[in-house]
Order: sequence, then C-alpha cells, then structure tokens
Amino acid sequence: MLHPNFWNDQNAAQKVISESNALKDQVHVFYEMNEAFENVEVTYELVKEENDAELQTELEEELLQLTERLDQFELQQLLNGPYDKNNALLELHPGAGGTESQDWGSMLLRMYTRWAEKRGFKVETMDYLPGDEAGIKSVTLLIKGHNVYGYLKAEKGVHRLVRISPFDASGRRHTSFVSCEVMPEFTDEVEIEIRTEDLRVDTYRASGAGGQHINKTESAIRITHIPTGIVVSCQTERSQIQNREHAMKMLKAKLYQRELEEKEKQLLEIRGEQKEIGWGSQIRSYVFHPYSMVKDHRTNTESGNVQAVMDGDLDLFIDAYLRSRIQ
Repeated sequence: MLHPNFWNDQNAAQKVISESNALKDQVHVFYEMNEAFENVEVTYELVKEENDAELQTELEEELLQLTERLDQFELQQLLNGPYDKNNALLELHPGAGGTESQDWGSMLLRMYTRWAEKRGFKVETMDYLPGDEAGIKSVTLLIKGHNVYGYLKAEKGVHRLVRISPFDASGRRHTSFVSCEVMPEFTDEVEIEIRTEDLRVDTYRASGAGGQHINKTESAIRITHIPTGIVVSCQTERSQIQNREHAMKMLKAKLYQRELEEKEKQLLEIRGEQKEIGWGSQIRSYVFHPYSMVKDHRTNTESGNVQAVMDGDLDLFIDAYLRSRIQ
C-alpha cells in the first residue's frame, strides 16, 4: 500500500485494502481473545483461593463467552480455500410442483437475504423471474462481503420442504424442492477461456420483483454458452453493457464450478465412491408439519426452531458443515 503506484489501479487498490482490513480484524480479535484468556486465568486463581460463589459464576460466564468467540475465530480459519474470501453468486431454482415449489423458492430467498443482512453483507439481485401466482421461478443474488463464498458453499444442494400447503384447499401435506447453486464471484484472478463464437447473446426487457422497475429498453442480457448449455442472465443495471459484463462474470463462475465438479467426480470414481446426484439427494429438510424440525442430512445437525432458521439463523448448519470438511 506504500508503493508509489498503488493508486494507479483503483479496483486493485480497493481489493488490497479490503484484504488488509480483513487481516487486521483477525489479528485484533486474536489479541482480544488472548487478553480474555488471561482474565479467565486470573479469575480462576481467585476462585481457587477464595472459593467464592459469585466469582465462580463470573468465571463460568467468562469461559462461556471466550469459548463462543474461540469457536467463531476457529471457523474463520477454516475458510482457507483459494476463493473462500470472494463474494458469492447464489441461484435458487424451484423444482417441479408449480406454485408450491415457487413459493418455497421465495421463502429461501428471504432466508438467505436475512442471513446476509445479519452478517452485514450486501445483497444485489442480478436476475429475478417471478412465479405465475406466487413465489419465484428463479433468482440470482450477488452477495458481497469478506468470506461470503466460504460460508455459503455449505448451502449448495437441494433443499426440501414439508408442510401443509396454503395453496391446497383440501389442507393436504406437500413436499417441495428447490435447488441452490453457489459459486464464487471472479474478477481477473482466474483464467477461463470463453470464445465469442461459443456464445449466443439475447436481450430482453428487465422486470423486478412483483413487476416493479420494468425497463422500457431491452437492457437485460441472457448469454447461452453453446458447448455446455449453461445459461446466465442479468438485469440489475440499466445499461446493457454493464449487464453483459456482470453476465460474463457469472458465466465464468459457472464454467469454473463445472470444472471443479468434473474433477471431484473423477476423484470419486478413482476412490470407488458412489455419490447420488438428483432430487433425491437433498442436503437439508425443513419440516413444518406434522412436527417442526430443520435437519441437515450431511452432518445430522438439527434445529427445532424452524422460524429462527427461516429468519436467517443458518450459522449452526454452516459451522457443522465446514467442520465436517476438515480432513
């Protein structure tokens, strides 16, 4: 940052400053925890000497607070993948089931938005396709902040809902599925070759949630990568050029994710492991009826407070998943 040419590239400079601030925060937290640990030691020695009930309670409270902070700090250190620190692109795609699944998609959209807001992350809607009667047909979010991808990679997979449908006059129980895709947002740190002749670019009029912000010009962009069939869309900006730029970043992220999945598939074949891919391989179930329970099938982590989870309290599941990935 002291280099005389540091500010020549504003974007690169901002990235370095963000990384520097994140590292400073980690060091600051470490020193705070070290000080808290020393305080606990002092309180412990006093309890041994005086056997005071009030001091004992104080010691227990200090230990609990320190343990919670240590757990959070340890989790931060687990986010050491090459792109864990990046922003994340999160896509939701309801499965078969019409209005019921589309409504479940909008509930998950609210859940992830609440989670991001609680952590102080910024959420931008890159693409939004409303449902016919309620909910969404699809949505793409760009969630900005330090380590966002590192956290949200735990959410990739199929999410299953079991409830009494508000759209069923007979009051029957329904099961709905929504697929969640999570990819790191890339700037220039990864090289993915995309040939112009492999792309089909379509323009259309943008429309926001609930039909708001309808654009009078065809500024929204849809790009199809012909060799893979991958489709990306962006309508967040009023400028067609800016939307195209965002869409190309999304395409790059999807192609990189596809490459990673191919490598993982090859490794599983080499190891002789069988891994089912499909609607039957949901990562988490959200049961509203006949009982209340959210269960992650990868870690067996459970929560009986369904409303809190739907309000964005996902850290319990994210923490368990990241810890389960430690080899």
